[in-house]
Amino acid sequence: MGLWYLLWMVEDPTPGPTLAPSSEGRSLSDEASTRAPEVRRRLLGFYDAERRDLPWRGEEDPYRVWVSEIMLQQTRVETVIPYYKEWMERFPDLESLASAEEDEVLRMWQGLGYYSRARNLLGAARLVRETYRGEIPSSASGLRALPGVGEYTAGAVASIAYGEVVPAVDGNVRRVFSRLFDLPEPSAADLRLLAQALVDPVRPGDFNQALMELGAVTCTPGSPDCPSCPLVGLCLARSRGTQGERPLGKNRKPTPESEMVVVVPVAGEDGTHRFLLRKRPPTGLLAGMWEFPSADLSNGVRPIDAALALALELGLGKGSIGLGAVPHVFSHLKVLYHPFLFPGEAGKGGGPTGRWLTLEEIGRVPVPVAQGKILDAALERVDAIFSSSENTEPS
Repeated sequence: MGLWYLLWMVEDPTPGPTLAPSSEGRSLSDEASTRAPEVRRRLLGFYDAERRDLPWRGEEDPYRVWVSEIMLQQTRVETVIPYYKEWMERFPDLESLASAEEDEVLRMWQGLGYYSRARNLLGAARLVRETYRGEIPSSASGLRALPGVGEYTAGAVASIAYGEVVPAVDGNVRRVFSRLFDLPEPSAADLRLLAQALVDPVRPGDFNQALMELGAVTCTPGSPDCPSCPLVGLCLARSRGTQGERPLGKNRKPTPESEMVVVVPVAGEDGTHRFLLRKRPPTGLLAGMWEFPSADLSNGVRPIDAALALALELGLGKGSIGLGAVPHVFSHLKVLYHPFLFPGEAGKGGGPTGRWLTLEEIGRVPVPVAQGKILDAALERVDAIFSSSENTEPS
């Protein structure tokens, strides 16, 4: 518990009045307006004293704020930090990003997931350079015109980088408001109303970050740390004992599952191993990334039989080595890959989107996480594929 909190308790030892819920005659707007001065004071005090030291904190460069907010979408802070640092080393400003090739941008994003965010960043950077003379729009409404920028991101960038008095409501803020006002299922309209009424007119960026920080470190899902919360005396859910139930959980549908067979063609001419990869289409899942040839696995078909059929289409050798199943979970899909290593001849079987690449070349193109795991497994057996003693089809 920080020093700021102890000082606040000395200044204000009582929890303060518990305001009536809207069902007793007060509107949410009235609730928010009444609480606003105290909520702002406590939250900004909490933020000034307890905020985490993050590489994008204190930034006013709209480009850097924008990149951090895009990276943080549905991604943990701990995961983002190294990506953000490496990104800024390679693309320190909008011009360097706008001038980059998509393959390099996706490679820098490799492993961070939700790759459409990287493609949208690149597209938006080029749009800003060509349409806005390199100046990122300074208002939330202007930012919304950029690819990949929604209401939350626009509000966050506009308030942090430009000081516009606009709210920014993400999942953390939704949870804080749901508990603060004891709302089981707050609507988007309710959240906008509350956020607009509460945002600090002098320090809107810091206030929005304070709300997000509170939701990330204190007002967490499941078991919030209420005793150390700066808003504990103002929280309706806490006073009623419903904080663990707010907001109500969403009924999630089971994640679909699928299986795929993957063929890993390898050629070993001149002592240099080359692997055949294909570039995925420019739209859809993992758009623009590079992967090994693959196909959906039909029910009842053995993985090796499907692999042999695909290898025949590619004109590969008959020998193969199973590499073991590789599971991977996307945001909306679970996939079980069945990879097999096959000998091939460099330059053949690639098709219009395929290329035979050395390991060094593979390191320069964007490869999805699961494909990287398959490559690692292949490297452990690559010499064996050319050995007559192991160059046999598994049963």
